[in-house]
Amino acid sequence: MAVHVKNMTMGKPARLILSFSLSLVAGNIFQQLYTVVDTMVVGKYLGVGALAAVGASDWLNWLMLGVIQGLTQGFGIRMAQEFGAGRLDDLKKSVGSAAVLSMFSAVGLSAAGQFFARPVLTLLQTPPDIIELSLLYLRIMFAGVPIVMLYNLLACILRSLGDSRTPLHAMIVASITNIILDYLFVLGFGWGIAGAAGATLIAQAVSSGFCFFYISKIAFLKLAKKDFCLQRELSGKLFLLGLPMAFQNGIIAVGGMFVQFVVNSYGVIFIAGFTATNKLYGILEIAGTSYGYAMVTYVGQNLGAGKIDRMKSGMRAAMGIAMITSALIAVCMLIFGRYLLGLFISGTPDEIEQTMRVAYFYLAVMSVSLPILYILHVTRSALQGMGNTFLPMMSGVAEFAMRTLSVIFLPMLFGEVGIFFAETAAWIGADVVLVISYFYVMDRMMKTMTKMVKTERQEPAG
Repeated sequence: MAVHVKNMTMGKPARLILSFSLSLVAGNIFQQLYTVVDTMVVGKYLGVGALAAVGASDWLNWLMLGVIQGLTQGFGIRMAQEFGAGRLDDLKKSVGSAAVLSMFSAVGLSAAGQFFARPVLTLLQTPPDIIELSLLYLRIMFAGVPIVMLYNLLACILRSLGDSRTPLHAMIVASITNIILDYLFVLGFGWGIAGAAGATLIAQAVSSGFCFFYISKIAFLKLAKKDFCLQRELSGKLFLLGLPMAFQNGIIAVGGMFVQFVVNSYGVIFIAGFTATNKLYGILEIAGTSYGYAMVTYVGQNLGAGKIDRMKSGMRAAMGIAMITSALIAVCMLIFGRYLLGLFISGTPDEIEQTMRVAYFYLAVMSVSLPILYILHVTRSALQGMGNTFLPMMSGVAEFAMRTLSVIFLPMLFGEVGIFFAETAAWIGADVVLVISYFYVMDRMMKTMTKMVKTERQEPAG
């Protein structure tokens, strides 16, 4: 199996973006598969209480994952630009520095997660009958932060080089590992929620090893000891890209935790229904996040090569693909959503009926709003690929504001169903900032490029 490095500065944009994304979609499907199996095993075999316990920890867990992904994706932007420009020595220095910075960050994040887990769960008013289970799940997941950081860094390195197939193969292996271990640990050994968390971390470790093996085969990425020496200027540039993205993901997660705080006040049945739909959230946005990863790489490489027009044509192609995809996924969810949700829900007939009512209504609202989310992913990622992580961060602030304000005021007007529209409102808030920002940044780039061309023409020859 060869490493599939791809130069995205040549060829038809739509074909490049779609072919790159398809591997990512497939990889994300396998990643979601083992997330779904985790939830299905917990919900079906451990009961509604255990499902609610996992749900109560979701946003805090996502906060940690979001910070990790933000940092590593920011590092990957720098790598994509250097690869597109052909600066391979600088690329190696960025990879080495990113590895060291990621290691230190992982240790700090893991310690912070352990320290704040219980206080945050208490602050969120997690019901007393599930808080210990939620805490156990988080303790194990936070202990595995270095593993999660390693996988995300290695996957970002590969994607920055245009390789989306190796992460796919890694996810296939990890998914199979996770599913087998889920049943072994939870049903065979009776380890409950702890078994589900442990299975997930072991699967991540397997996928990390897989990616590392193939990165070690890339000839131009053979790192020397000097590449791991931190340089203040380079480290500053990497953090300048990574920290805003980490903050963006973090503040979105904090908004989600505020939603969870409100949801927790409605009882275990409501929490379980809300959780069941949130577990399908990954399937809803699976193609959107994949198109986003593709745009970061595509835009980053073309910016490095100075091909601004290709960036614009790629954006148009990606947006068209995203709109078609989001509509198809929405239709499928509306048709098959009840069956999928049923995989996560167990209990008495009355509990199942009440939980399903909550879950399907929430799923229907998010499905109909899906094109709004896909605009968010494509536009935000295009801006990040341009090396601008500040404006996407501000879209995260807008998303946070809209989510929290909606979850406060909409239930006052419409009752508990108002909570389900908080996500849609958050996406709309982010889209307003992102679309305006995209046209602003692209206009500035075009003016800068035009000015440079005029200057070159005016300079006298030799």
